[in-house]
Formats: sequence, C-alpha cells, structure tokens
Amino acid sequence: MRNPRSLAFDVLVSAGVACLATLPIFLRQTSPALTWLGLVMAVALLVRRHRPLWSMGVIAAMALAQVVFWSRAHDPLPYDLAVLIGMYSAVKYSKTLRGGLISGFVVAIGIVIEVARHADADSWWQMTLFYVGICGGVWLMAYTVRQRAIYVAGLEERAASLERERAHLARIAVADERAVIARELHDVVAHSLAVMVVQADGGRYALDADPEKSRQAMATVAETGRAALEDMRRLVGVLRGSADSPQSRRRITLAELDPLVAGARSAGLTVRVENTVGAVDSPALELAVYRIVQEGLTNVMRHAGPDAQVDLDLRRDGDEIVVHLTDNGRGGPCVDGHGLTGMRERVSVHGGSLHAGPRLAGGWEVRACLPLPEAVAA
Repeated sequence: MRNPRSLAFDVLVSAGVACLATLPIFLRQTSPALTWLGLVMAVALLVRRHRPLWSMGVIAAMALAQVVFWSRAHDPLPYDLAVLIGMYSAVKYSKTLRGGLISGFVVAIGIVIEVARHADADSWWQMTLFYVGICGGVWLMAYTVRQRAIYVAGLEERAASLERERAHLARIAVADERAVIARELHDVVAHSLAVMVVQADGGRYALDADPEKSRQAMATVAETGRAALEDMRRLVGVLRGSADSPQSRRRITLAELDPLVAGARSAGLTVRVENTVGAVDSPALELAVYRIVQEGLTNVMRHAGPDAQVDLDLRRDGDEIVVHLTDNGRGGPCVDGHGLTGMRERVSVHGGSLHAGPRLAGGWEVRACLPLPEAVAA
C-alpha cells in the first residue's frame, strides 16, 4: 500500500502539470490537442514511483508527438516539465540503474531533435548547453538521491542483520549455559543419589546384624547429602545471578578425586587408582576430569552389580590427559543417557575424544583423552 504522503505529493505534482496544460496563459495558445498531450503527461506522473519506466515512456511519447505534429518555434511548452520529472523518477525509483540510463538516453535523443530543429539559428549551441545543463543536472541529482537511498537501506539492513545475529548469539549462549547447568545438576544429583541409595540399602541390611556398620552407612548418607546440597546451592546461586558468591567460586581440583574414590569404596566397590597426572594449571580441565571420573563411578554403582572391581588410570600421554576407567561388572544397556551425553559434551569443549562402551572381556570401559591447554594454544 502506498504511503499517503507520497500519494498526496504525486497528486499535487500531477495537478500542477495539468494546470500548466489547461491554462491558456501557460500554454500560450489554445490548441485542444496540445492540452490533451499535457493532461496525458500529468496522468502518467501518478504512477511515477511504482511504474517509473512506464510513466517515462508515456511522457516521452507525448513529447515526441508534440514535436512531430505541432512543431513551433516556441517549443518546449511549460508542461514539458513533466519530461524532467519523469526522468528524475526513472533514475530514482527504477529497480536497477538500467532504467535511469534508458531515461537519460531518451531525453538525450529529445535534446538532439530539439537542437536539430533550430540548427539554422545562431544560438543553437547556447540552446544545446542550456538543455544539456538542465537535463544533466536533474539526472545527476536523481542519481545522487538514488545512491543515498541505497546506502541508507544498506545501513538499515546491516543494523537489522546485526540485531538478528546478536539475538541468535544470545539464544546460543543461553542454550550453552543451560547445557552446562544440566550437566552439573546431573553429575551432582546422579552420583550423590547413587551413593546414598547404596549406603542406605547396606545400612538397612546391616541394621540388625552389625549396628556399627549400619551407623557408618547412615553417616555416609548424611555426609553425601550435605555435599550434594552444597553443590546444589552453588548451582542455584548461578541460576539466580549470584555467581560471585563464595559458594559459586568453589574450585574442584584433582585432589578431590580421593574423597570421590573413598565414597565409591564405601558403597561397596573395589577401586584401584593409579594417578600420575600431577598438577594441572587449568580449573576447567580439572573439573572435566573430575566429572568424567565421577560419572564413570556412578555408572559402575548403578549397572555393574555388587562386588564390582574398578581400575582407574589417570596419566599424561604427551600433551594429553588420559582418563581410563574399566570395571568387570555385568554392565548396563548400551544407550546414551544423560551421563554419557554430558561426558561427550565436556570432552568436546576441550577438543578431546571419548570412547565409552562394553569390553570384550566383560564389563564396561570409559577412555577420555583431553588435550592440555598449552597443546591447544600451540
């Protein structure tokens, strides 16, 4: 739908040209045919924005008929101003510059015809300069306005594109943050609940036969629950935007693997650990290693069955940290749950590789290779 202000302006322009065509004082003669030519030009200007070449073609045809059939020494007539308006519109509003070039070529032919009609006059060269100056100036003005409009449209499109890209990046950041929180929640809840369930079952069975062992199991359940609550409080602080609180700044290091393994042993697993990694100057990498070991032990407690034996090997292999965890249990279904998905996401963040699946000799195997930060930077 056309802009009402633009439509009103075009109507005023068309009405002005129509006045020049109908008022004898402007027409300087009373030929009805010339009046009709001017009125047709005026009507053609009404569509100069949406059909610029069509409008220019009609105006040029009327101007040619005026020159051919009503040749007079005082041409052009006042309503021939429509020729300049039509050329301006063709240059500015055509979809490509080709329309503007065509309109300029048509006007140039008109100038040649008009000058040729007065070739015997001494002032023909002055007439040529006048027509070329006026028409060329209008064409260049229209071209300048067109380029300015294209430039502004490009800036607006670029701004809109940047806004869309900013919104897209914000959605990606939110999705990444949700994935991180989901991994943390799964690791905290799944491992802690697995330990608590095993300890609670063991304490219940030993309640009558060995009360002391039952009390130890209940103490382990309470300690595991408190640690899980602490981690949950930290995650809730992140969700609420209080990431600078002391709880949220707690750093998980490889030194905390010993309490993690101790909790697995208290749940009934036999865990053999060989750790030759040493110090790692990367909190993110330490957290990834810790969570991979935690998820591996959790899966053993959930799926390996009672009295499972676990071998955990942590070592440096060149520029990588290798986490190799195997068990001799009966294993679980070979499906990608949230735990394995979280493992792959953590390893992928660091540009490493992960293998998790059943062993030929029985049991389950997890092998993760995580590049050290200096290796990634190199």
